[in-house]
Amino acid sequence: MKHTYHIHGMTCNGCRTHVEETLSKVEGVSKATVNLEKAEATIEMALHIPIETFQEALKNDGGRYSIHNQGEKPHPASPKGRSQKKEETHAHKSKNSPLRWLGAFYCPMHCEGDKTYEKPGDCPVCGMDLVEEQNLSSATTEQWTCPMHPEVIKDEAGSCTICGMDLVPMKPDLSAEEKTYKKLLKKFWIATAFTLPIFLIAMSEMLNNNPLYDIMEQKYWNWIQFALSIPVVFYATWMFFERAYRSIKTWNLNMFTLIGIGAGVAWLFSVVGMLFPDVFPAQFKTDHGAVHVYFEAATVILTLVLLGQLLEARAHSKTNSAVKELLKLAPNKAIKVVDGEDVEVTIDAIELNDILKVKPGDKIPVDGVITEGETTIDESMITGEPIPVNKSQDDKVSSGTINGNQSFLMKAEKVGSDTLLSQIIHMVNDASRSRAPIQNLADKVSGYFVPVVVLISIITFIVWSIWGPEPVYVYALVNAIAVLIIACPCALGLATPMSVMVGVGKGAQNGVLIKNAEALEKMDKVNTLIVDKTGTITEGKPTVETVGAFGDSFNEKQVLSYIVSLNNNSEHPLAEATVKYGKEHNAEIIKSENFSAVTGKGVEAIINDKKVALGNPKMMDYAKADITSKMKDEAKTYQKQGKTVSYLSIDESVVGYVVIGDKIKETSAKAIKTLQDKGIDVIMLTGDNHDTAQAVASELNLADFKASMLPEDKLKEVEKLQEKGKVVAMAGDGINDAPALAKSDVGIAMGTGTDVAIESAMITLVKGDLHGIVKARNLSHSVMKNIKQNLFFALIYNTLGVPIAAGVLFPFFGILLSPMIAALAMSFSSVSVIGNALRLRTAKV
Repeated sequence: MKHTYHIHGMTCNGCRTHVEETLSKVEGVSKATVNLEKAEATIEMALHIPIETFQEALKNDGGRYSIHNQGEKPHPASPKGRSQKKEETHAHKSKNSPLRWLGAFYCPMHCEGDKTYEKPGDCPVCGMDLVEEQNLSSATTEQWTCPMHPEVIKDEAGSCTICGMDLVPMKPDLSAEEKTYKKLLKKFWIATAFTLPIFLIAMSEMLNNNPLYDIMEQKYWNWIQFALSIPVVFYATWMFFERAYRSIKTWNLNMFTLIGIGAGVAWLFSVVGMLFPDVFPAQFKTDHGAVHVYFEAATVILTLVLLGQLLEARAHSKTNSAVKELLKLAPNKAIKVVDGEDVEVTIDAIELNDILKVKPGDKIPVDGVITEGETTIDESMITGEPIPVNKSQDDKVSSGTINGNQSFLMKAEKVGSDTLLSQIIHMVNDASRSRAPIQNLADKVSGYFVPVVVLISIITFIVWSIWGPEPVYVYALVNAIAVLIIACPCALGLATPMSVMVGVGKGAQNGVLIKNAEALEKMDKVNTLIVDKTGTITEGKPTVETVGAFGDSFNEKQVLSYIVSLNNNSEHPLAEATVKYGKEHNAEIIKSENFSAVTGKGVEAIINDKKVALGNPKMMDYAKADITSKMKDEAKTYQKQGKTVSYLSIDESVVGYVVIGDKIKETSAKAIKTLQDKGIDVIMLTGDNHDTAQAVASELNLADFKASMLPEDKLKEVEKLQEKGKVVAMAGDGINDAPALAKSDVGIAMGTGTDVAIESAMITLVKGDLHGIVKARNLSHSVMKNIKQNLFFALIYNTLGVPIAAGVLFPFFGILLSPMIAALAMSFSSVSVIGNALRLRTAKV
């Protein structure tokens, strides 16, 4: 049994996952699914479980969430629930304001899973700048303002209500990432301006007869370095110390912990040495009696780290460039036909069933169907296919695609967040924030990384203090700081999510929608592909070729009338084809009663007080109607040509049949051959009869197929293959494919199929043909290869960098690593990982 409850207190996807896991652990629950937007939990159980049991489970888990029956008002939230930070509120899209989704910010390293924040800032775990999720926002609606009176804002052009001047378009606000970049750039130039003279003063000590000492003594130059370092430390890079303090306070040790300790020790040592030189031994002092100061090391390190953050911010803006390109497709205006007149309206003003006019070269405003006219439409931005598609009356069109050289009228069927473009953007954002299983390796390493590096730094100081050359403490301090600075745990953390973000965007540009990162990883391991026939291998646009009658009881016209009357209640593609055929031949539509669809078999109803059934042989068995051998022979003639034959029975007697053809997609044969060449076994499972299936399999050179498969048969076949150790992908488009899609390792839905199939799948192909599976396979392989490269770079960098910074090469080659060089290397390590991930944008799929 299945029950649906209301959940109160969820604010983000992290909450949703937590509630789902808690409810799933309740004894007796077979499955719990939580929907964040509806604030609902659907719980499957063998025997009824009282709601009090679930309430107790959530209460014991901390009391932040509560569960209630549908329609029941939730009790006031507990104090703990009320104290949750407002900035942790997840930004949900609103269907009432379809193109105005609230901005959401998330950590690029996914430290807290898919948790999002309402405001920009730092990740509380790793300290990195939160990244803005690219969503449709109010920027899609153009607004106008007065140049003299900026408080006057309107949604359309006109004149100012105060001074009468013409209104001008408002410039869109900078995105959060652009604001972050500009803020970092300003701080970088300030840090550079003050660090450069410090560096020159410090480097002048290497000159013989230093001319600066002719001006004043070294101790006074130390004071100048100190003064110049204050703006660098306490303004330009103070955020690094704040992040370091927070990381130690919460014990979420990260890159900024190491930077804060390393640079902080160098700066504080210098200040103490300058103020109290007498407390230090002679080894720390120069020939002039002043203590060696490291203001230049501290400020250069901090400035170089700031440079790294600046470069990362710029690189981050490119990783989600695919989503930005999709956002550009969203039109601002549309032409609505009202009482025969064209009226320009904003996208927000479009409602379901509105009639819209699309002019040549315009972007199609919403999803809908052409009601008048014909044209060619460029759908490359969504499907990845460069050739424009011919469209005519009754054909579907999608938001964001570009009209060709003819005008047409269309009816709005999906608006706002329901459009294909909006769903693609939403899916890409969700997938970009998801975690691939391979990331667990990096997480485990990162968990021990910072404490181990701090320990190595301490050991380095001790070793150099005991066995190092004179001045031993100076060498010890410098090398210990270098160890802290060169280590870069964020390069490890960024290795996977950066590749996933770019890869998912690349897939969206090519009509391959990835639900989560796990799908990418699993798709690369798939060695067996199961495909459905109708709508997957074939076009899914069936047409009736002929209608026949058995015996003399009913003629062909009467058979057609019963078929159309029965199928008039069904939404199945085969049913739509017969109804269309019947209307073209003026078939009489008779009222039917008690209509029902039998999944995988056919349909039945009561017509003219007769029990009527239509479907495959299993449906005839279900209706207790015998198919004679003569009838089977007549049907086989068509089935061997790859046609589908459905039988009609009236009062348990088979009286006629309908022959339906469905053309094989042009891309199917080539796609199957390509997949087979990649070592993937392709198996066709279809509910159609053996002869029809064999005809299709022969045309496609498919050696393995099974016919007459019910939904449960397809599910069992997937399970059987998985038991043999196969990694199974299932591609389908119908309701009967949904169980197998959900059970397979990777479910692949055709975008032209049913919502149930798409919801059950991990990958959706917008265009809905098998060539998309080839793209998905190539994409997953490229992404996984890129992730492994990033992990290798990050691991080998730290494996080699830390020992070199500790001075292992000094006894053999006399090589030491300056903390400043270490800072430069550390900064570029993360940038190199992001740069490698960006190469995926040019990968061929």
